[in-house]
Amino acid sequence: MTDGYSAPRGLSRRGILKAFAATAITAAPTYAGAVGFLRGGGDVRRLKMYNGRTGESMDTIYWIEGDYIKDALNEINAFMRDWRRNEVRTIDTRTIDIMAASHNLMDTSEPYMLLSGYRSPKTNAMLRSRSGGVAKNSLHMKGQAADLRIGNRSIYQMAKAAQACRAGGVGVYRGSNFVHMDCGAVRQWNG
Repeated sequence: MTDGYSAPRGLSRRGILKAFAATAITAAPTYAGAVGFLRGGGDVRRLKMYNGRTGESMDTIYWIEGDYIKDALNEINAFMRDWRRNEVRTIDTRTIDIMAASHNLMDTSEPYMLLSGYRSPKTNAMLRSRSGGVAKNSLHMKGQAADLRIGNRSIYQMAKAAQACRAGGVGVYRGSNFVHMDCGAVRQWNG
């Protein structure tokens, strides 16, 4: 939509169905048996993010008509690195796909703000010592999770879009104003 678009408080069922109808799904999901996975993914998948801590931005098409683009995935891996330790890990394409499909469902051109992608075990331990909301065996350490926010959508709109993918975990962290998305078991929680 245009920059002047005013989003409703939450994504309605009708809004989600319109988003699904407007997007063609021509390729199989990245793993079998995931009913509803990548609704809104389309035949071209794009990811737009910025990182306020590093000042970096990215806008890349990483998948076209069934094929991942290796250079684009490498760009995403580097962007989602543990910036505290400058360590890069391969980000699970299922997580990338969930992020892209969720973004598509929200019908916004604004990029995600990445708060946390890959975390090294040392970074995760440090964050865990400061907050009870950090899991000891976090999927961030496997490159399977991201903590995100987007300025023109509420965390509840983000969570509804991610939950509509039915492909992983979705955590809403109201106090810190972000949504956790991962490719683990389908579940949801409030942090």
